[in-house]
Amino acid sequence: MNQTVYWSLLNVGHWNIYLAATAKGLCYVGSQNKDFAELAEWVTKKLPDYRLEKNDENLQPYAEQYIEYFRGERKDFSFPVDFHGTPFQRSVWHMLMEIPYGKTYSYSEVAEKLQIPNSVRAVAGAIGANPILISIPCHRVVGKNGKLTGFRGGLEMKEQLLRLEKSSFLI
Repeated sequence: MNQTVYWSLLNVGHWNIYLAATAKGLCYVGSQNKDFAELAEWVTKKLPDYRLEKNDENLQPYAEQYIEYFRGERKDFSFPVDFHGTPFQRSVWHMLMEIPYGKTYSYSEVAEKLQIPNSVRAVAGAIGANPILISIPCHRVVGKNGKLTGFRGGLEMKEQLLRLEKSSFLI
């Protein structure tokens, strides 16, 4: 088995985001304008037996879809993903992919859709652990009152992504 995490830095407009994939699919998308250490720490924690290797060519299909998204030309992603989380986290991440482009759900709505309405905190924790930003749209989850809350990439990034999805273009 290939024990490599391939990575590339996507530069599009004012966005600089690290993308990473295994042979199975995209496994990590970094926060806006964060350095390589964020990716390296995630790999060390989640995939300690894997080595990191820069490979722009392997990441090109993912980068192309992200560029289309930032241009407002793409609403859904069609590449494979390689989730690295608990079964519960993966179930939450799969549910996030059902949130329509341009819409938001509250944490409690996500918990209700998963049929675990009393587990809002656990759901929020799983959402916060999402390693694949944007294409697994945790940015579409907001507080019950509609306010922006927690996001690994920061609230400014979350706000920009939601604004993009309302206006259909960012760059």
